[in-house]
Parts: sequence; C-alpha cells; structure tokens
Amino acid sequence: MKKNKSSVSKSKSYEEVGEFWDSHDLTDFLGQVKKINFDVDIKREKIYCSLDKKVSNELAILANEQGILPDVLVNKILQEKLKSIKSPRKSR
Repeated sequence: MKKNKSSVSKSKSYEEVGEFWDSHDLTDFLGQVKKINFDVDIKREKIYCSLDKKVSNELAILANEQGILPDVLVNKILQEKLKSIKSPRKSR
C-alpha cells in the first residue's frame, strides 16, 4: 500500500496534491498541520540588466519551448558561456 504524499489531502500523487490545493485554502486546515523549522540557504543574487527587445523576445520564446522561465534560461546560457571562456584561460 502506498503512503499518502499529503496527510491533509490524502492524495497519493503530486498531481493529486496539486489538484487538491488548487481548490482548497490552507487556512481551512491549520489545525491539521504541524509547524516545522528549517533553514534556507539561498545562493542566488539578483542582478537586473536591460536587454534589447529582440533578445528579450527570443529568450522568452526559447524558454517557453523548453518549458522553463526566461531567467532560468539566461542563467543556463551564461553559465555555459562563462565555462567556455574560462576553459581556454586555464590552459595558459
């Protein structure tokens, strides 16, 4: 027997959990949930920069095709580019 993924919704899959919370409000279940403590270690920094409109549109289209947000795609592209720039420098 599969253990429920959610004690409140009694759902057995993440899809069912999502469907449940799409139609319910957590404040209706406060007596059924327990408080937990956890630490968050965010290692991202937001830097805002302007983009050419054409570049911005192309990023949005590509990101949509890949099913990701444009900022995720920008990070991916920049990480790949930085890696390729750093690699030749290391061999000097």
